[in-house]
Amino acid sequence: MRVDFFDFDLPEESIALRPASPRDSARLLVVRPESDPVLADHRVLELPNFLRAGDALVFNDTKVIPAQLEGIRHREGAGGQQVSATLHMRTAPDVWKAFAKPGKRIKIGDRIEFGHGGNACLLGALTATVEEKGEGGEVTLRFDLSGPALDEAIAVVGHIPLPPYIAAKRPEDAQDRKDYQTIYAREEGAVAAPTAGLHFTPGLFAALDAAGIERHFVTLHVGAGTFLPVKAEDTTDHRMHQEIGYVSAGVAASLNAVKRRGGRIVCVGTTSLRLIESATAEDGMIKPWSGATDIFITPGYRFKAVDMLMTNFHLPKSTLFMLVSAFCGLETMRSAYSHAISTGYRFYSYGDACLLFRTDK
Repeated sequence: MRVDFFDFDLPEESIALRPASPRDSARLLVVRPESDPVLADHRVLELPNFLRAGDALVFNDTKVIPAQLEGIRHREGAGGQQVSATLHMRTAPDVWKAFAKPGKRIKIGDRIEFGHGGNACLLGALTATVEEKGEGGEVTLRFDLSGPALDEAIAVVGHIPLPPYIAAKRPEDAQDRKDYQTIYAREEGAVAAPTAGLHFTPGLFAALDAAGIERHFVTLHVGAGTFLPVKAEDTTDHRMHQEIGYVSAGVAASLNAVKRRGGRIVCVGTTSLRLIESATAEDGMIKPWSGATDIFITPGYRFKAVDMLMTNFHLPKSTLFMLVSAFCGLETMRSAYSHAISTGYRFYSYGDACLLFRTDK
């Protein structure tokens, strides 16, 4: 399909710069493609009203790390140059893939010293060597530290990598370290939050428990590729960046049991949906799964496991808007987004949410 089919105009004032407070007071647009009305305005705290006892919510428990690094590039015969690197996928205890700026001036063999103020580690800085260069400013960095020691150094010198549409309007601050993290985050490795999960509070969890709704957790470490624009003119020419994740045997068995007894699988966020669909066989059975996924869901995709999706409002021409259009239908989502814009919903990572019922359910 043509990428411009997924374009729409979004006013600047619709972009949220801070989350709702309390989190579950955010607005929730309920979208039922085959109901009347199709669209209904609610609040996130009303979520239990749209679920049934025996349904299962699936959350992504990845934890955002301070993956935005600032440093100085060093090269023999050349002066130092300031560079920025956003880590997006770990491939070894001492190796990360990253998006670097200015990427064109970085060469294989360059040494980059991060945290050159001297507080990163006992050596005085966190240093990496550029081992590979890819497209779009992607580089492979091998650090001088490894494992937990590298994690600690990144935590010291790094910054929370706010989405570019927020970072362009204000700097990251201490509040973002709390706001840009779900209350159930536990598996460190993401450089972007699974933002639908930001709406959940202990009170909402208690209400879901009282309603008999199950909770299950999977892990997909969201990469910085989630913010990259789709530059291709046709969806068939777009390459998705891989993201690392896993579904445990226990979670797979529990979700298959939910399906057998007629319950619904409700994914909180596109990341958990992409992971569950990656782990599901053609017969609809969810398998234990681990590895890297680059699944790209566009209209025409046949969903194998997921029945409902809670997600935030996404960027024009983004892979995520393509995904929700596959879930509910492109025209339905065009109407939903038009309604959201005209009635003051807040968009993107810190914005409001929508609850989507699959178009064929």
